[in-house]
Amino acid sequence: MSPAARADGALRIVVVNWQCRENPQAGGAEIHLHEIFGRLVAMGHEVVLLCGGWPGCPPRATLDGIEVHRVGTRASFPFLARGYWHSALVGRAFDVLVEDINKVPLFTPLWHGPPKVALVPHLFGGTAFQELAAPLAAAVWLAERPLPWVYRRAAFQAISDSTRDDLVSRGVKRESIRVIFPGIDTAQYTPDARQRSPRPMFAYLGRLKKYKGVDLVLRSFAHANIPEATLEIAGAGEFRPDLERLAGTLGVATRVRFLGRIDESEKIALLRRAWATLFASPKEGWGITNLEAAASGTPVIASNSPGIRESVRHDETGFLVPHGDVAAMAAYMRRLSDERSLVEHLGTAARRFAEGFTWQRAADETATHLREVVGMGGGR
Repeated sequence: MSPAARADGALRIVVVNWQCRENPQAGGAEIHLHEIFGRLVAMGHEVVLLCGGWPGCPPRATLDGIEVHRVGTRASFPFLARGYWHSALVGRAFDVLVEDINKVPLFTPLWHGPPKVALVPHLFGGTAFQELAAPLAAAVWLAERPLPWVYRRAAFQAISDSTRDDLVSRGVKRESIRVIFPGIDTAQYTPDARQRSPRPMFAYLGRLKKYKGVDLVLRSFAHANIPEATLEIAGAGEFRPDLERLAGTLGVATRVRFLGRIDESEKIALLRRAWATLFASPKEGWGITNLEAAASGTPVIASNSPGIRESVRHDETGFLVPHGDVAAMAAYMRRLSDERSLVEHLGTAARRFAEGFTWQRAADETATHLREVVGMGGGR
């Protein structure tokens, strides 16, 4: 039965992603997926998630009302997903299949079944070579090359104008791409100036990956040369030992704290006590941490990179610097350290900016987009 024939107009949606939010390696893409599609379930739609698992995980689960099917692990999922789809799910008459392309594409338009939507946070492109060994980076880069051809009949949903422009530059038709910005939980992330550190304190939150530019954050902090300032780095990743050694080499090890992975309450407290968060990635789909900081009333100093520049308003909610410009990032750290009132002024504007982004709006716009795709029988 088509959604148009159903009395409630509900859609039957299957989402394909490498991970669910319970996966130990889950990140911003998984938060984005569950925030939106969990709300679609609450709105009356049926959502099934096909994803990879991890050693010892249960193969089935229900998260946020989403029926989760876990197949294989991070290493084996791309080889098992299509077979599981055809053996266990394709017969359930879904109205639309949404592939969340936040890693290597699975090329779902080649799978039998309903119309396809490619949900794209961002593409790696050349940044893969900053993180991975050359052969693996080349494989990731090559895997993205066929996107315009394989997905030529699919609709696209991008999370930023930067991601849309990247897709267009690769040959995807602009008219086939809908930009739907992510949201932020402004009820959970809230300001509390009373928790601001009495001395200048800067923070980085995110994975400790080479391509994230955390080494640039450390170099900028050292270059700022603010004796009373501290830097707290929250997150896990294999780049941590290198970063700890770099902090020692730069002479700032005693003023840098590596917190490791932190829970939500610790994250909120960190954002509230920071004078600014620092983000020096060369490319992101959006920069959700920037919005979390903004909602917490904390400015952001970040690289003026694709995706990131859309989550920070220069000289209004924080500052944007040329990517890799250590001196520029350091200069803004010194400026904020000298002007506590500027921290609060930018933080107030940042909170106002963040309130314009809600997950419900993102879910509503996603539902509208999926209905349009289903109504046309596929992409534009």
